[in-house]
Parts: sequence; structure tokens; C-alpha cells
Amino acid sequence: MSNKERTCIKATVGALIESDGRLLLEKRNHDPFYDHWCIPGGHIDYGEPVEKALIREVKEETGLQVINYSFFNYYTEFYRELNWHAVALIFVAYTTGSLKLQPEEVQELRWFTREELHDLPFAFEHRRIVEDFYGD
Repeated sequence: MSNKERTCIKATVGALIESDGRLLLEKRNHDPFYDHWCIPGGHIDYGEPVEKALIREVKEETGLQVINYSFFNYYTEFYRELNWHAVALIFVAYTTGSLKLQPEEVQELRWFTREELHDLPFAFEHRRIVEDFYGD
């Protein structure tokens, strides 16, 4: 890996999707953070508009169609030991359709109540994102 690749900062999107007082999370099926929970999302492809990346990632990982969204916040995700530096652009997303597990993307999709979130192992900065969303 070249020095340039190691120092490249990634751009990602994430979706806070809530329904009936429950937040949708997915369990990762790959490293980093294998077996940890996170909100739906992923990398922005080269040349792809941020909003299209949000819609694409939610569809790829959950089967849901984003029908509306609003920007929530951004987060720096820096983990020197993982050689990982990303800026995560987080949106509140409103969706339609039914959940459809995409096993090549995630190992589990589940709706959580606010109380159920406290003891979960979260990936990246997703605990802080969820806490900010709920004002904890």
C-alpha cells in the first residue's frame, strides 16, 4: 500500500431510520468492526453525489427506498490502528418498503427501542451518532 493510499480520507454516508419509536441498525459481517452494530450506510463512490450515495447504500443494505431525507450532522472517524480516517455525513432518512436482508452486505437487520441501544457494541462513531440523535 502506498503512502498516498494510507493517508487518503474516505467520505461515507449514514442513515438514521426510525419507525414507531424504533431505530434501524445492521450488524456488520466484515472487518473492521465485524459483529458490531451500525446505522445503514457506506462509502461514497468516486463522482457520486452524496444524496445518491445515501439512497443507494440504504437500498443495498436494507431493501428500503429512501423517499425523503434531511442532513443531521457530520462525524470524523479516525482510528490510527485501523489505518482508517473518514468523514461520515449522517442523514435522517424516511423510507418506504419492506426490510430485505442483503447477506452480502450485512448479517442482521433489526429495529431497536431507545432502551435496547445502551449495551450494544457499535462500529465506528455510531454510538455517538445515535446518542446525538436521541439527545443523550
